[in-house]
Amino acid sequence: MIEYQSTLLGRTEVAEGTTAFQFERPSDFVFKAGQYIDLTLMGSQPQFGSSERLTHTFSIASSPSNEKLVVTTRMRNTVFKQAISTLPISSPARIEGPMGSFSLHNNTARPAIFLAGGIGIAPFLSMLCYAAEEKLRHSIVLFYANRYLKDAAFIDSLWKLERDNPRFRFVPTLTHAANHNGWKGKTGHIGLTMLFAHVGILRGPIYYIAGPPTMVAAVRRMLTEVGVDEDDIRTEEFAGY
Repeated sequence: MIEYQSTLLGRTEVAEGTTAFQFERPSDFVFKAGQYIDLTLMGSQPQFGSSERLTHTFSIASSPSNEKLVVTTRMRNTVFKQAISTLPISSPARIEGPMGSFSLHNNTARPAIFLAGGIGIAPFLSMLCYAAEEKLRHSIVLFYANRYLKDAAFIDSLWKLERDNPRFRFVPTLTHAANHNGWKGKTGHIGLTMLFAHVGILRGPIYYIAGPPTMVAAVRRMLTEVGVDEDDIRTEEFAGY
């Protein structure tokens, strides 16, 4: 696995309790939209009880044409997340990768259906930005489930991508209907009724699922039960994010 040196350039809150981190992209680092990296914070972190270098796996949320590498995470109470949340700007980091085959298929005649839960949006944002920039001819529908609107990372960017790309449709849904502050969009978990309404015939597209393991397993099972071929389902799990 190739290692690259990088530097923390900045951090941005992209939803309540969710932060995006911008890192310098090494000049020779090449990746496909949807791939992931191992990110290591250089040096010990004694203030967090760690004398070892801290490493975490992240899907890349930025496009392959972006000069920065963007990763994002829920800010949980873990050693790594405490460390990265207080890491001084310009601190060094190490990147290993890219890894993974969770990337957009080549056959533009087959629609792509993206099914995202929470922070599982990261690889889809990368793919959607790239598709818009390159004017790819794929028909894409993104279903994006969050508990509350305040939890939905990058939602403004996703609305903009829908406006900019006539081949892309965005279907956000909130799973906790009560107290959603005037939300007029979809509510409830991603299910067959929602899919039929926006996709129609379910056999034919390629399905991409990313999110918490329980969500990924449930959606995969739902698709196979209605006859979607296993070879047409691709998954990425975000345990612990």
